[in-house]
This record gives sequence, C-alpha cells and structure tokens, in this order.
Amino acid sequence: MKRALVSVSDKSGVVDFCKSLVKNGFEIISTGGTYKILVEEGIKAIEIDEVTKFPECFEGRVKTLNPYVHGGILHRRDKQSHLDQAKELGVEAIDLVCVNLYPFKATIEKTDDFEDIIENIDIGGPAMVRSASKNFDSVMIVTDVNDYAKVIDAIENEKNTLEFRRNLMIKAFEHTAAYDSMIANYMNKRFNGGFGEKQFIVGEKVMDTRYGENPHQKGALYEFYKHYSNNFKTLKGEASFNNLNDLSGAVKIASAFRSENAVCITKHGNPCGFAIRDNLVDAYVEALKCDPVSAFGGVVAVNGVVTKELALKMNEIFLEVIIAGRITEEAQEVFASKKRIKLFEMGHDKLVLANDEKDFKHIDGGFVYQDADKVNDDEVKNAKLMTKREATSQEKKDMEIAYKVASLTKSNCVVYVKDSAMVAVGMGMTSRVDASQCALKKAKEMGLDVTGAALASEAFFPFRDSIDAAAAAGVKSVIEPGGSIRDDEIIEAANEFGMSLYFSEVRHFLH
Repeated sequence: MKRALVSVSDKSGVVDFCKSLVKNGFEIISTGGTYKILVEEGIKAIEIDEVTKFPECFEGRVKTLNPYVHGGILHRRDKQSHLDQAKELGVEAIDLVCVNLYPFKATIEKTDDFEDIIENIDIGGPAMVRSASKNFDSVMIVTDVNDYAKVIDAIENEKNTLEFRRNLMIKAFEHTAAYDSMIANYMNKRFNGGFGEKQFIVGEKVMDTRYGENPHQKGALYEFYKHYSNNFKTLKGEASFNNLNDLSGAVKIASAFRSENAVCITKHGNPCGFAIRDNLVDAYVEALKCDPVSAFGGVVAVNGVVTKELALKMNEIFLEVIIAGRITEEAQEVFASKKRIKLFEMGHDKLVLANDEKDFKHIDGGFVYQDADKVNDDEVKNAKLMTKREATSQEKKDMEIAYKVASLTKSNCVVYVKDSAMVAVGMGMTSRVDASQCALKKAKEMGLDVTGAALASEAFFPFRDSIDAAAAAGVKSVIEPGGSIRDDEIIEAANEFGMSLYFSEVRHFLH
C-alpha cells in the first residue's frame, strides 16, 4: 500500500482529495488540525506520532522533524542499499506529500504581535516540501490546492510520469522560495527599514506575452498579490509586453484623480492627452484635442465605465488599447468589427491601482530599488505661494492636474493644463527649457491656445528662460518643487509677468 503524508494550513478541498487518495489505495498520515478534520469526515488516517514514535512537542513546534518522516520521503527507491537500510531501520516509504505552509502573509496583515508572527513561521512544512521535492524521482509533492484534481487524474490514469513529478517539484521549490523570501523581506522591513543585505522580488506568473519589447525577445507578465488576477480582464485581443507597460502608465495617471471622470491617452508610456469633465465622453473629446496625431494607435485609460456613446466616439480613430473600470456589452459590440483593437477592464466602476509600496528598475548587472513615489493629496493644496498673485480656484485645479500628470511623465518634463484638460506636454528631454519649448511648439501646431493655462514641472526650473517662454505663451500659474540656487530669479520673473508661482518642495523625477 502506498502512503501519503497530508498536513495543510489551507484545508480547502483536502477532504475530497484524501477520499480520492484512499479510493486509489493510499494510506493517509496526517498531523494536528488536518488529522482531526479527516477523522471527523470518516477518513481513516494515521496520526503523525504513530509514525515518528515521538509525541508532538514544544507546543507543536516539533511534529514532523523526524527520521521516520524524512527517511520515508528521502530514501531512494532505485538503490538497494537505501531499501535495505530503510528495512533495517523500520522506515516505511512515503510516496506522496501534500503540504501548504503556515499563513505567514495573513498573519502579518492582521497583527503586529511579533511573538504571534514568529509562531507562524513554518519549519516542518518547508522541510517536508524540500525533502519530497529532492526525491521527486519517486515522490509526488503537492503544494497547491488547485492541483488536487490534476494529481488524482495522474494517479488514476497512468499519468504519474517523471515529467509530471518534476513539474510538481519545480512548483514546490517556487513555493518554499517565495515563502522564505516573504519572511526575509518582512524582517528587513521591520528591522532594517526595508533595505537589507538581500532584496527578494517575487512575482506570480499571469501569462506569457507573444514576445517581449521586440519580436526576438521572450516575455511574460508576473503579478504581486493577485493584482492582475483580481483586477484585469481581457475582453478582446491579447495584451502585449508593450501594451502592459503603456496601459500601466495610463492607468496610473487616470486613476490619480480618484472618483473624477478622467481620461488619459498615452503613447509609448507617455501621456499625449488628459482631461477631466462632468462626463467621460466630454473628457475623452478634450483629452484627444491635446495631440490627436500621437493618440492614433495609442492607449486610452478611462476612469469609469465605457458606454456605447463613448465607444462610438472612440471608434472614430484607430486606438490600439482601451482599459477602463468597465466596458459595457453594448460598447464592446461597437468595437467588435475592429480586429486590431484590444479591450480590457478591471471589473470595477473605476480604475484600480495596486499601490505598490516599492519600486525597482533593472540596470546592467543588477537593479536599483526604492520606496515607490506617490503624490500626496495635500502637496498642491499646501504648496507655498512665492509671488504676489494668488491663483484662482480653477487655476489651482489645473495646477493639481498638471502636477500629478508631470509626476507620472518621463523627466525632464513640463505639463500645461487649461480648464482641467492637458493642452501641452514636453517629456523625456535633456533640458527643461527644451521640454517647455517643445510642448508649446506642439500646442501651436495643434491650434491649442494655452493662454491662462497652468504650468507644472516635476523638478525645479534651473533658469528663468522656461518662465519667460511660459509667460510669452500666456501662462498665468506655475507649480514646481523649487530648490534651485536661482529660485529668486524664477520668483522675480513670475512677479514681473504677474504670474502665480507655487513651490511644492517635493521633487517627482521619473526616469
């Protein structure tokens, strides 16, 4: 008779799984709460201390760390010397191990009690998982409740091949690696400010992309804490590597305004249109005016529900990607005839952000890691007025929009906003004055009047030339971090032109 050791924290599906194992000739060994549930459900099981010949001790800290357990898992079935020694020692083979680990993540989310947290660090579980994984040649290791049916199918239909067990082994080592990484990261966060000697970034695969940034590169999407699994639904098409990067930027900008009817259009990760209006149709129309040339083949993020009316308006030009809180069935029908458009929704009335606490970027030979940048709601409200003229309420709203968009746009950048719509943007420049002039040049080409607009920069203006250019274009209010050695010249220039100038004292570079 084959034997299965079953000891799980997540007990969903375990009763039916064990019933199927018994039906297929397995004897069940179990521990603690799992054993109790199985017996209550009428499943014959052997308690672990009958195998270990040693009681659970130290308040359950030691249960399975025993030669009868690990010997039963680890001895090689293809070596006679191992089989002889197992017989000599009275070690019986364990052919399947089903273990998932103490809920460390759930514990740190519900309590700050360090003693409780320490007690929810699994020791015996990872040891059994690693033992079974090492001996996958003979042992099945099951760590995912979603694999129960697949494992029973393999047992019943002669699919329990070496390749099948090898795939379970890989998944098991991923499971323990992620678990240990979570503990190490937590301890470093608690005691070392989140920046320990080692940093672990663990993502769970959502899907492969057709290719990476270019066709000769492989690519895939990985997620943190089920963000995409829970908040990203494909309605039409297939998200590419570049689509995912672009829509992430668009969603960050459109959702930065919480419940407001905001629409952001991006191209290659940079905004080329943005507006807030009383309704989303008007918001899209205004956003498109900023740069309809770049918007062609672009990505649109809608902070709300795409209706048929909005879909008809959007369908007038070629858009590659639309992502929204929801897209109604009537709206989807509008896009049905367009083969190349891709539709995604988040399943909520508004867009949803993961609000990751950390940010990182690959550099040659490693990665740089930092606290994620966020624009606090009070940054614009509490910005310091540096000039004689105070901005009007609409100008303050425009400054808030421009400032938030600038913080999420590639540096060096400037953003011009008028009547709650972006009218000009310059991004990714080596010079801030170039960014200012490029934005104004584009606005002029598009026939957009920036008179009365608010100007935001994500970092300080090093010279007054950007203020001079803004004044010539009719800008009335400016917000920037301040901090230049020439701040006095900037303030003097703004006063000279009768402009409002505010310093937020927070820089938001994005490289």
